[in-house]
Amino acid sequence: MDWSASIDAYCERTSAQFWAEPLNAWSNLAFIAVGLVGLSLWKMRGGRDLPSQALCVLVLVIGIGSFLFHTFATRWASLADVLPIAVFIYGYFALALSRFFGLSALISGFCTAGFMAASFLAEPVFSTLVGSSAGYLPALFAMLVIGGILVSRKQEPGGLVLAAGATFLVSLTFRMLDTPLCGLWPLGTHPLWHLLNAVTLGLLLAAAIDTDRKTGQPRLARVPSTAGR
Repeated sequence: MDWSASIDAYCERTSAQFWAEPLNAWSNLAFIAVGLVGLSLWKMRGGRDLPSQALCVLVLVIGIGSFLFHTFATRWASLADVLPIAVFIYGYFALALSRFFGLSALISGFCTAGFMAASFLAEPVFSTLVGSSAGYLPALFAMLVIGGILVSRKQEPGGLVLAAGATFLVSLTFRMLDTPLCGLWPLGTHPLWHLLNAVTLGLLLAAAIDTDRKTGQPRLARVPSTAGR
């Protein structure tokens, strides 16, 4: 396999040049912004929750990887794009099971492995309907189901997770419309996929950071003590 082979998958790209997808490339700054805001919130909440910190860093890596893909547009850059996204999806799924539902690490890991297997099976099944976006359907389904269950239980992070799922649904729609609308809108709709995905990840980060990993209850910001003043 030639890892340096060019990939032309989006409406905006009309050549193999580095800056052939300027909007697709620069819209990844949204991920960088969200990752930095997430780290700021993480620090405000005490800065000790390592899983949440890792997710914030992953969002930064997602932005960098996607920028590489939409500039170099090669097979190796494609891996730099999709691998961090996959790690975030499965990592967040495991965290949601343990943090939001109180499942043990063993059970959360077992369920995550099953979710991963189902995701791989879903891609060829649904690819005839939604093309290359099929691989993202399990993540969409997971957000809507987990968010819905949490909302029904009146658990605090439910609204954020459900909002993330709804935002991702709109985002995925724009991803699928990139090629069909290319004749009408030559710049493509893929930048909207990036921007709305950044919002999605921001909502998920907020849900994780603001939920105590031990109790599953909302974590409040630390307020400086005024004792002795």
